Amino acid sequence: MNVSVERSFAEQQDAADSLAPLRAEFFIPQREHGGDSIYLCGHSLGLQPRGVARVLNEELQHWAELAVEGHFASSRPWLPYHEQLTGSLARLAGAQPLEVVAMNSLTVNLHLMFTSFYRPRPGREAILVEQQAFPSDQYAVASQIKYHGFDPKTALIEIAPRAGESILRTEDICSLIEREGQRIATVMLPGVQYLTGQRFDIEAITRCARGQGCTVGFDLAHAIGNVPLKLHDWNVDFAVWCSYKYLNAGPGAIGGCFVHERHARSVDLPRFAGWWGHDKQSRFQMPASFQPIAGAEGWQLSNPPILAAAPLLASLPLFDKAGMDRLRAKSLHLTAYLQALLQARLSKALAVTTPSDPEARGCQLSIRLHRSAAEARAAFDALASQGVFCDWREPDIIRVAPVPLYNSFLDVWQFVAALEQALQ
Repeated sequence: MNVSVERSFAEQQDAADSLAPLRAEFFIPQREHGGDSIYLCGHSLGLQPRGVARVLNEELQHWAELAVEGHFASSRPWLPYHEQLTGSLARLAGAQPLEVVAMNSLTVNLHLMFTSFYRPRPGREAILVEQQAFPSDQYAVASQIKYHGFDPKTALIEIAPRAGESILRTEDICSLIEREGQRIATVMLPGVQYLTGQRFDIEAITRCARGQGCTVGFDLAHAIGNVPLKLHDWNVDFAVWCSYKYLNAGPGAIGGCFVHERHARSVDLPRFAGWWGHDKQSRFQMPASFQPIAGAEGWQLSNPPILAAAPLLASLPLFDKAGMDRLRAKSLHLTAYLQALLQARLSKALAVTTPSDPEARGCQLSIRLHRSAAEARAAFDALASQGVFCDWREPDIIRVAPVPLYNSFLDVWQFVAALEQALQ
């Protein structure tokens, strides 16, 4: 990308950006002495949409005025509350409405999915994960292996990048699956890797895994709302996500789950059951035996937490308004601009560990500083003192994510200028 390092170039890009007005839909943290901070931490916690307080206050008012009748008589009845989120989530996941549901939190959903889709037996008990998987995924996978009576030392297969490289190659993943496929029960990988920002080729990996008879699932915490997804067409068995990162639903917000249509009516598929996953037509007849709802809703355990789901009613319409194609186009431009500025101004001071190919990443760049660990941490702390929000990963990585919904080209320019000052 050919760019000017001048501030005026960033201002010109913002003036030409048709999505720039969406920034006004969010609260931007303010600097100590006034003015917007530089918030590039949407990969960790998305900003609050301005509509969230209104939606939450309306639900609190319904609770105050209607009490238990709010389940049926409020303007947004609580009984089918999660169904309001289905259409938007399906569009973001590239799924049919039948295949998605807002429920629980990510790791809870991961365990529920493993109950159904990790069915190990002697000789085929392994789970494939990436070596640098997010710890919660590592803990969940290891505990599932132990729960089924196997040893993670032999049943957990971890794939790492080649020596001297920081990202995984799709051909290496598929080669391992083809080599070890007969003993792999389930492949569990991220859509976008949390540490490096690498975007995985979900379609190719799923095709390879299913060809070996493995079930395959993805952790989409860093993918949904960040990159285009086509989970139905890619034939993924299951996927899980949180909604407090790129979906901007707030800390502890309700998570989500995808189950492919081919499993929609598999009533004999093992699962942990709960009342809310029971057939809606007979649910209130309190039958003794469980009859799951067809589709992803059949994996629900309990009624949705209204106050944890409500923020999505303010956030998801912004995705529908912008369209994922337009958001992705801006994201490609915005992150390429960040990469180009870093190369032009700070190439000797750092290395970007995220893939340079725009199609192999989301909006995040992971930056390794050419400094000692202590000096790198001091530079990060200096950024924070200037009102710059990014995050630190030991021992020397700064993660930065310009989010197309609310970040500007000027944000990117100011970040690079602040980083340059922090390194001096």
